[in-house]
Amino acid sequence: MTIEYYQNHADEFYHSTIAVDMSALYTPFLALIPKQGRILDAGCGSGRDTQFFAAHGYQVDAFDASSEMVNRARQLTGLPVKVSTFDAVNVQEQYDGIWCCASLLHVPHQELKQTLDKFIEALKYYGIIYLSFKYGDSEREINGRYFNDMNEGKLRLLCQDFLNVRMQRYWKTEDKRKDRNEIWVNALLQKSGTNQ
Repeated sequence: MTIEYYQNHADEFYHSTIAVDMSALYTPFLALIPKQGRILDAGCGSGRDTQFFAAHGYQVDAFDASSEMVNRARQLTGLPVKVSTFDAVNVQEQYDGIWCCASLLHVPHQELKQTLDKFIEALKYYGIIYLSFKYGDSEREINGRYFNDMNEGKLRLLCQDFLNVRMQRYWKTEDKRKDRNEIWVNALLQKSGTNQ
């Protein structure tokens, strides 16, 4: 359902998001990533964030489930962006950071822990995951897209499911797109130095 939406609306989505200034979100994430560290952009959409990270010297792997979005991300970045899904992530201790900007919000609540388990496995010790969700507590479908909203309470409960992760920070922001007035919840999660 959601993938089909992006397949059919790739140009519209690309043009509505490509020029959004994300610097206020990049700064706290990159402050916790080593220089030239390795980042996974999970659900990269247009490739906007992948392009920024690569231009600033980071090693970036990126994927999206929509082949139409991947085509645009490849054209924008010149990188070998992959057509893939969250559940296909199957590596251990490869990344200093995983960037999930407005992507995990399409994962059903009952599947979110399993998805994050894979990402935590893929992180190096002390690695960072950035997450963002529309603010709220519902699961809903809008115009062919599924959304799993998140608030502080749901985020805390989610983090309690992982012994080797702690929330570094969470905060709310307003949507940066001119035609939107939505609130987003953002979080930085850090993997601990051991599996205990």
